[in-house]
Amino acid sequence: MEPDPNPKTRNYARRMNRVLDYIDKHLDDVLTVECLSAVANFSKFHFHRQFSEYCGVNIGRYVQLMKLRRASHRLAFQPDERIIDVALDAGLENPESFSRAFKNVFGETPSDFRKNPAWDLWSARFQFSIPNRERMDKMHVTIIQTEPSLIAVLEHHGAPALLNDSVRRFIESRKATGLSPVGGSETYGILYNNPETVPPEEFRFDLCGSVLAAVPDNAHGIVTKTIPGGRCAVVRHAGSRDRIGESVYYLYRQWLPESGEELRDFPVYFRYLDLNRDTPEHEHQTDVYLPLK
Repeated sequence: MEPDPNPKTRNYARRMNRVLDYIDKHLDDVLTVECLSAVANFSKFHFHRQFSEYCGVNIGRYVQLMKLRRASHRLAFQPDERIIDVALDAGLENPESFSRAFKNVFGETPSDFRKNPAWDLWSARFQFSIPNRERMDKMHVTIIQTEPSLIAVLEHHGAPALLNDSVRRFIESRKATGLSPVGGSETYGILYNNPETVPPEEFRFDLCGSVLAAVPDNAHGIVTKTIPGGRCAVVRHAGSRDRIGESVYYLYRQWLPESGEELRDFPVYFRYLDLNRDTPEHEHQTDVYLPLK
């Protein structure tokens, strides 16, 4: 969706997005209507309806979904965590309440989801009708010269909603081959097309880890590729990687037309700077690289 040129509309979106950002950063706090309306400087008497009309879901449901979203990531990618601990952190008083709420939203119990996540149904629960959810602030862009990087790649082909299945497979393969980030390997993602505009079956994304030598034949489907060196515009995305499109759009829609630069024949790609599972999602940092001529 193209940004609305109306300054009043953009200001309204900016204030509402400030609320969404606040929720992301304060999921462990008590989030009342009074608190959230004050964040955006809206009247608390109208805020509930304003939020519902803006996002397509009421504020209480949105906060619950964000908590369950965080919990589902922990279940899928942190298998050693106890479900009771995930439940308590999600604000539910016991595993039974957590299991009921989780199944009501995702159609699976937490234990079933941990074993075999239904990512397509999971993704559908987070399709909100939020307009203009893109960067409205000015981001700091630098142009750097990069060196070629040899990478081990798991290629994802298919629906973006199923990308997390490939992420789990990639993590398992890195552990099995000893190429996990703790060994000094950098982690990248290469985005070949826009998941919002390409047919789901045509979506492509490479999950990558840097290596020192070509990867031998293996049972994990890992292949060797190279990220070419060259000039790149780089911007740092702070926060959930599910919203990294905001920073990508900023580079393409705002920075590039004003820069006078021309694009090189290689897709935009990401370098994930912190993969520590204890890092809160809103503190994640990812560098976005836009290859230039």
